Amino acid sequence: MKNNIQFLLSILFVISLFPSTVFSQGCVEATSDEGPQLVGYIQPSFDYYFFGEDNNGNAIKPSTFYFRRARVGIVGSIPYDISYYIMAEFSPAATGAPYLLDAFVTYAPLGKYVKFSIGQFKSPFSLELNTPCYALHTIRRSTVVNEMATPFRELGFMILGSVGKERDVFSYKVAILNGTGINNLDDNKSKDIAARLQVAPWKFKIGGSFRTGLIGTKASNGDQKSRTRYAADLGFEGWNFRFQGEYIFGTDVGKVESGGGCGGKATTALDEFNKGGYWFQAMYMTSIGLEPVVKYEYYNPDNGAYKFLGQTQTYSQSTFTIGLNYFLNDWTRIQVNYLYNAEGKTNGDINEYKNDALMIQVQAKF
Repeated sequence: MKNNIQFLLSILFVISLFPSTVFSQGCVEATSDEGPQLVGYIQPSFDYYFFGEDNNGNAIKPSTFYFRRARVGIVGSIPYDISYYIMAEFSPAATGAPYLLDAFVTYAPLGKYVKFSIGQFKSPFSLELNTPCYALHTIRRSTVVNEMATPFRELGFMILGSVGKERDVFSYKVAILNGTGINNLDDNKSKDIAARLQVAPWKFKIGGSFRTGLIGTKASNGDQKSRTRYAADLGFEGWNFRFQGEYIFGTDVGKVESGGGCGGKATTALDEFNKGGYWFQAMYMTSIGLEPVVKYEYYNPDNGAYKFLGQTQTYSQSTFTIGLNYFLNDWTRIQVNYLYNAEGKTNGDINEYKNDALMIQVQAKF
């Protein structure tokens, strides 16, 4: 682990030697154009799970303090019209060791209108996935996004851009991706295609996403696993009130196991599933920095196995989140979420499990 940390710090140091003026597309934006800028954020968290106890009196899922994310990176640019972005994840919660999260170079010959990025970045699919982790209104992403927008991050090539003076009235992203997840080479000759478009008339935002691709290699009979995803989203922002919603559906030809999280690795097995779900949320920013949030989400796995808070299940589930965000300033906030879960039916019988949760998170961004 010590060697991994030294390696990542060495990369950040070398990159910091280059000059910088502007910065390209990525999770955290630079606030200066006078040289390489260190950026990042940390999210120390506490989760309390109402999962009950096993027959021996041990907690089925122990409550814990941990780092949900601890990310450090450098952004900058090289004359002319070339920018770079690198971000590393240092929290041991995901894999137990630091790893490269994002790293890409962008060429912008026409400014914001047309850009070309190559490297590792988020897949241009789903409104909530493409909301930076530090800007999510609830502590965790929706289950339908965690299950159906994977792999979250990919190696690939993307064309992107936007139109608008004071704000982006129209934006687009189209990418060719390996389709094998974060820090992974491709294992078949095909590539995934993903795209996202958004228009923003007045105070509304309307978006759509698409992704498709083959998985693994062909079987002896010529069959090959694949996944296809569609998404539509709507947002409104005005008078201190915000509303967002998204619907995602798709088909797996060959079962695609849950990957989730910002790592987004996936494995496959035979089967076919038509999965889908949706989420919507509303929030209101008060004059004292308190922002109450309510969110409802639903996911139907078509009887496929997936994980919710680390527990494997196969039934549909609804989650109602009541939250409160408190902004101490522009860089620091405290979030409190209570998740109430209601399970779907299996063969006419209601599945009721002890799987509610209380989550608390403090965030500092720099």
